[in-house]
Amino acid sequence: MSAAAESPVDPITPVAERDWRTGAELVALGAIWGGSFLFMRVAAKDFGPFPMVATRLAFGSAILLPLLWRARSTIRVAHLWKMLLLGGLSAAIPFTLFAWGAERAPAGIGAIANSMTVLFAALVAFVGFGEKIGTRKAIALVAGFAGVVILASGKTAGENVGMAALAGAAASFCYGLAANLIKRFLSDIAPTAVAAGCLLGATLLTAPLAWLTWPEAPIPAKSWACVVALGVLSTGLAYAFYFRLIQKIGAPRAATSTYLVPLFGVAWAWMFLGEALTPTMALAGAIILGSVLFSQKSKA
Repeated sequence: MSAAAESPVDPITPVAERDWRTGAELVALGAIWGGSFLFMRVAAKDFGPFPMVATRLAFGSAILLPLLWRARSTIRVAHLWKMLLLGGLSAAIPFTLFAWGAERAPAGIGAIANSMTVLFAALVAFVGFGEKIGTRKAIALVAGFAGVVILASGKTAGENVGMAALAGAAASFCYGLAANLIKRFLSDIAPTAVAAGCLLGATLLTAPLAWLTWPEAPIPAKSWACVVALGVLSTGLAYAFYFRLIQKIGAPRAATSTYLVPLFGVAWAWMFLGEALTPTMALAGAIILGSVLFSQKSKA
């Protein structure tokens, strides 16, 4: 997905004020995405993975559908097929993996594993598309994988969280792979239209599975509220907010909001669910997040 050019400096707005607002927006986006793991943790056991994901995607798609309609003149039939397939890879599969993990492990596990997305994107670009990876990113990848192994080896309240951690890592790999494919096969249409189209495609893919596995017992209002928030806030509005930031400050700076996701994911789970940050989670999180930051650091 190609990044939009940075917006010109507004001569009326002082630089310090503009930077302060941008920083606040990045923190807000990290907080919103971190909250998605809290919402999944609450709703997963009542909905089940496929119903929760399909409902989330339906609400998210409804928010972004006007963006797809606005770009309709640039979209061809070939784009629609690509959006359907990449919607599965960028949303349907990873959302389901995170939902499955949320049934079995604290919210912080998925949030920490999600940090591997940046490193997986670099790995896929290197292995699949011949892009140079560099010594810094190679070291970061090894460290990041070590962090996932540590995360998967931990226990919370006596329960092994290894499979949930691996599911989160697999979801992050899907994100990294999808990012590379979207960049190469859907870069000729607006990024906001790509996001909307992929979410809509993912909704169509998961809807039949949701219908087949819809729970027989009534779903509590609290779980419904969490899934609505997950779709409207953490998916639809967050995507729109994210692409607005890309247009405002460029893709590399906008992507720094993802570094805050594990911090907020763990914090929200502790504040609202009483889920403690275990030493294993803290160590794994520090290694993974540190490796991501190290990989992005300028050589200068």
